[in-house]
Formats: sequence, structure tokens, C-alpha cells
Amino acid sequence: MTLNNEEDLLRLKEIGRICANALQAMGEALEPGITTAELDAIGRKVLEESGARSAPELCYQFPGATCISVNEEIAHGIPGSRIIRAGDLVNIDVSAEKDGIFADTGASFPVPPVSAAIDRLCRDGKRAMWVGLKQVRPDQPLAAIGNAIGDFARKNRYSLVTNLASHGIGRSLHEEPKEIATWPDPSERRRMTDGMVFTVEPFLSMGADWAESGDKDDWTLYSEPRAPTVQYEHTVVVTRGGPLVVTLPS
Repeated sequence: MTLNNEEDLLRLKEIGRICANALQAMGEALEPGITTAELDAIGRKVLEESGARSAPELCYQFPGATCISVNEEIAHGIPGSRIIRAGDLVNIDVSAEKDGIFADTGASFPVPPVSAAIDRLCRDGKRAMWVGLKQVRPDQPLAAIGNAIGDFARKNRYSLVTNLASHGIGRSLHEEPKEIATWPDPSERRRMTDGMVFTVEPFLSMGADWAESGDKDDWTLYSEPRAPTVQYEHTVVVTRGGPLVVTLPS
């Protein structure tokens, strides 16, 4: 999607805010004893009360309104009976549609008490995302995002999962520009254009470099090799003034 009118921008900002509000509500409710299904119900309520529809359900018949991944799970975890416990590392990914426009956001949450290394991983996961976002401007190579995040990861002795990429978004959940690497990719030759809409969502890890499916279900992805991994994600618009992040809570 490339924005070329104010109406579409306002609609994108609205669905971005709704997704961010759902993520915030779920993060605030996260505590030992809650199940992932109960967390999902909180996100669903925020979306539905705002007139939005879950994008995973709408587009892929995903069995939940949001994706909730715990510890060894790093993406596309199905909400269910799993009970959150102290020390868990929980990723929540919220994407939704309203009035024909989609937005996508996500964050990882440590459930105290956790080790200093996990706290640092979460802090640095946010930093890695913002390092990538700061590269967003017209005529800049898309590769600049992955190069900057890669430099950050290397300097701070982390790895990056290299088969879960950022993506274009707007009139559908996944659209052009597809598969935007959040790691250094020498083959990337595309450039950002004014009004382009996409996500920035690095998966920063303490050792993993791949996401693989398991035998639990057809959706959940796990780190390979197994290692603590976090994901932070915003939907952003390329503007002459730099990145316009639309997935911020009100």
C-alpha cells in the first residue's frame, strides 16, 4: 500500500491505534495464572468494541483473535489452556482490519521474576526495532533496515531469526513490499517511496537464527536452535519527515 490521500491515512491511523490499544490491554492483564485464551479474549473485546476484525481469523482462519507465543514458541502461538507462569517470556502479536485497512503490531513481555539477561533481551529487542524504524525515509534502500538491525545485533552479541520478515501492509495483511529482511540481505535492491506502508519487526535472539514448525499444531513456530527470542513490531508509513508509526496506543 502507498498512501496518496488523507482519508486512507486517517483510516490507517485508526486501525493502528486499535491494534495498539488491544496489545496494551493484553500486556497490562498479563500475570501468573491467566491462560492464553483469557488473554486472547481481552484482545478480542478491544478489537470488537472498536469495530475491528481480527486479521489472522479473517485472512487465514487462525484459531484465535491474536497470536500468543510462550517461551520456546516465538510466533503464531494459538491461544488456549496454557497457564502463564512467573518467569515466562510471552510474545503477543495483534493485527486487525477496519474499513478495509489493516495494521499489525507486537511485543514481548517478561513475566517477573526473570533473569537480568531476559530483561536485557527485551530492552534490546525494542531498541533493535527502533534502530530499524529510524532508517525509514523516502529513497532510502529497504536494505538499510536490516543492515542497521544486523549491526545492532552483532555489537550486542545477539542473533537474528532470518526466516521471519517484515512485510507490506494496508489493504491486506501481507502485501508488497513482501519479505523485508530485518537482517543484512545483500540481494535486497528495493527502495522506500513516500507513502509506502510496511511493518518493522525484528526477532532478536540469544542464539536462534531460524523459526521452525513443530508437531504441536499447524501454526506455532519455535526457535532453532532453542533460545530465548523476542519480537517487537510497529506498522510505519514512509514520509518526508521520517517514519510515521501508526501503531501507538491512545
